[in-house]
Amino acid sequence: MKLHRRGLIASTAALAFSGLARHAAAQGEGDDTYLNEVHGYGPLVRDPGQLLDLPEGFSYQIVSQSGDTMDDGLFVPGQPDGMACFPLEGSKVALVLNHELKGSSGLHRNLGPGGFHEERLGQLSAAKAYDTYKNGRPLPGGCSTIVYDLQTRRKISQHLTLAGTSTNCCGGPTPWGSWLSCEETLETPADADVTKSHGWVFEVPSTATGLVDPVPLKAMGRFDHEAVCVDPRTGMVYLTEDDHTGLFYRFIPNRPGQLAEGGRLQAMAWKGAPSADTRNHEGRAWNVGDWREIEWIDLEDVESPKGDLAKRGHEAGAALVARGEGVWWGDDEMYFTATSGGPVHRGQVMRLVPGLNGAADRLQLFVESTDLKTMNMADNITVAPWGHLILCEDNYSTDVRNHLKGVTPDGKVYTIGRNVFTGNSEFAGACFSPDGEVLFVNIMYPGMTLAIRGPWSSVRT
Repeated sequence: MKLHRRGLIASTAALAFSGLARHAAAQGEGDDTYLNEVHGYGPLVRDPGQLLDLPEGFSYQIVSQSGDTMDDGLFVPGQPDGMACFPLEGSKVALVLNHELKGSSGLHRNLGPGGFHEERLGQLSAAKAYDTYKNGRPLPGGCSTIVYDLQTRRKISQHLTLAGTSTNCCGGPTPWGSWLSCEETLETPADADVTKSHGWVFEVPSTATGLVDPVPLKAMGRFDHEAVCVDPRTGMVYLTEDDHTGLFYRFIPNRPGQLAEGGRLQAMAWKGAPSADTRNHEGRAWNVGDWREIEWIDLEDVESPKGDLAKRGHEAGAALVARGEGVWWGDDEMYFTATSGGPVHRGQVMRLVPGLNGAADRLQLFVESTDLKTMNMADNITVAPWGHLILCEDNYSTDVRNHLKGVTPDGKVYTIGRNVFTGNSEFAGACFSPDGEVLFVNIMYPGMTLAIRGPWSSVRT
């Protein structure tokens, strides 16, 4: 693929111009706290802008930054998290991204689209917000959409598309061109300064040019939602739950592609081993490379205000998963992360192959971390155009930096990038442009969406 060196110059200039370089904490000459199991793209090169170290020949561009003014007059919200890239007309794409702003967090109110003092919140109609505080002001969570031109490398526009939700962590794209935004919270008016219950999934068309009607897809369950992916062959939706004793779910829609029309929610179970524990925390239930046949358990009262869906599902035979987070569809299979799985609690990656025409579904333990220097709490995930996985680390350590990691089809891990900005915030929302040339990714703090370019085809395994 063509190497674009201009991007590195532009990215460094943009970083310095934004003032971030003045506030970046200088990292030591060492700080190479990672281990490659295969070569990948080779050693990382220190970024003079002190934001993102990448291998030789790679560059990044800052596409969007929290606090900038959007085209609708609101501010770009903070805490950018899950994201997907959708093709538009010509060389344009839409990046639909979540903002993980918790309704009950006072700090997060200041990071919302209204601004630090909520000075522009009056420009946001409460009628277009799913929920408000008890004083009538919309909650800060939701989604924004960036329109970006791949050819000119310019952001064309950005605007808010989902408002008044809470803790929009991840989600996933649909084959019909929308983004499913997931609330990772169980807030209710009884325990938080909100007026509605939370813990739902919302759908946002990638072509939305303004705020969508915020319709909670309640049949998909009320729990600490993290991410979703859709099997394009069947329309079934698979969902992760970010909880140490969470489950892995499947939603069978009444009408594929029409999720608002309801459906049936199920939880994953190991066949012949009810209430299994996939986490390998206490003892070892399975090893890397092992396969298990799985079945699905129908769930009852999926909208329960008690927030006990996982507990009831496990008691009914569903398998435990250690903080299920990112999930992404690959080649007739999906991969999902269990962020705190494994004996050292530093993460697992599972591979699930749905059976067709009566064949059993199968689950494999694909990767399991035994050393935080190799894989350290992988969260969001995507599948690269060349078939490798891209993992976003989510580890708030003062000693070990967060990295972007690649994983080969053999389950070997290599390094793509390293966060060297102060705070060591998580990577999130990794996704590729339709042509495979650009990896978009978010850094939650200071709140940036980046475009990474480089010789992707040169990876060595």
